[in-house]
Amino acid sequence: TGKCYHTFRGHSAEIVCLSFNPQSTLLATGSMDTTAKLWDLEKGQEVATLNGHSAEIITLSFNTTGDRIITGSFDHTVAVWDVGTGRLLHTLIGHRGEISSAQFNWDCSLIVTGSMDKTCMLWNAVTGTRLATLAGHSREVLDVCFDYTGQRIATASADGSARVYNAGTKQCIAKLEGHEDEISKVS
Repeated sequence: TGKCYHTFRGHSAEIVCLSFNPQSTLLATGSMDTTAKLWDLEKGQEVATLNGHSAEIITLSFNTTGDRIITGSFDHTVAVWDVGTGRLLHTLIGHRGEISSAQFNWDCSLIVTGSMDKTCMLWNAVTGTRLATLAGHSREVLDVCFDYTGQRIATASADGSARVYNAGTKQCIAKLEGHEDEISKVS
């Protein structure tokens, strides 16, 4: 119908990323104001403000069950949050550049993060422990994703290439080259 149901207000700067939870009951917004907010879609109200980053939030993603959300920031960290309580569970520290992308795998056991530091990192989603640093790009990693089995990771880079890694062995299994400029998204 094109009808607007709600207008969400509350951030003090631009919203740069957003995502629905898998149940389509919540909307998460990430902002230049260094916060993320969770919004109840039926009531049109703010449910929680996720405070903890010291720079803008550039990416966020729910896990497939909708009980966790990750936020990636230009402060070089990724935060893992409990959706029900809004509580910070883990801060993933290790990147030496701004975070560009972050995603859970399908079974919610792993997180992959991409950064302007030219790497992506693989993390245990339950403990927040870093499992591997996946290197090889000569410029910034702009996007990362898991395949649906959670066994492969794809990366897109400003160097004009994409790579595919085996999540189990942490080895690069494919280098995809041929674009003449940066690759900004991968899926």
